[in-house]
Amino acid sequence: MHYKEVKAVLSPQSGMNIYRGCTHGCIYCDSRSKCYRMTHDFEDVEIKARADDILEHTLKRKRNKTMIVTGSMSDPYIPIENELQLTRRCLNQIERFDFGVVIQTKSDLILRDIDILEKINRKTKCIVAMTLTTYDDELCKKLEPNVAVTSERFNVLMEMKKRGIPTIVWITPFLPFINDTEENLKGLLDYCVKAGVYGIVYMHGMGLTLREGNREYFYEQLDKHFPGLKDKYIGTFGNSYEVPSQNSMALTKLLKTTCEENGIVYDQEELTRYMREYKNKTLGVQMSIFDY
Repeated sequence: MHYKEVKAVLSPQSGMNIYRGCTHGCIYCDSRSKCYRMTHDFEDVEIKARADDILEHTLKRKRNKTMIVTGSMSDPYIPIENELQLTRRCLNQIERFDFGVVIQTKSDLILRDIDILEKINRKTKCIVAMTLTTYDDELCKKLEPNVAVTSERFNVLMEMKKRGIPTIVWITPFLPFINDTEENLKGLLDYCVKAGVYGIVYMHGMGLTLREGNREYFYEQLDKHFPGLKDKYIGTFGNSYEVPSQNSMALTKLLKTTCEENGIVYDQEELTRYMREYKNKTLGVQMSIFDY
């Protein structure tokens, strides 16, 4: 890891990524793509120095409350967070100044901060967005080797349900010829139903995306864990950016039907609105980030 001096930790759209890079080792990770112009090794995590102090200064001056979104590029609960507690300190600032938060993660380390998440959710809105990729924990260890397996993430969702903290699940990506089966999706959806998730985000085409940077790493890992499958990918998809599942129609139908039967939101525009809509529970006033 290494530190970088920065002047800001929030984007104009209230996005916050205090780490850049990751050590989870997910074989399909889009954040490895060269288009993001990362100048250091992906596993050499870049840490925004004094992120919590900078965030405090920013939130003090911010005229309007918003939802702060973190985890879209780098998981805020990578292993080094257990030592640094930088995400926790930033959450304390978010709670202190009455902002809302959306946290996207694959780690059960988030349970460490459930006390702060509850405080935020009592005053505004806290949404935990958990990624689920494969129901089979053994397969999960191959696809996402250095992070909590799916059953452990399900336990996180159940704990959030118990605390009244809303959850959204990203069921993505489906890797063609690996986990793009109805059996796998049924298992993941069963977890979502039991956990009472608010909504499910999925990728149209029920596949994944590959571009320069992440494609090479993905193929390298296919050779390691699924010998011969790389050639099948190249023969089927070439160098396409979008790599859809050949089972896309059946998987999408299963997902939508299950969501409709259980009152789970799957409309992607509605989920985006929900995640970006700030709510002040003490005043009963809701405002959208798009209002600013």
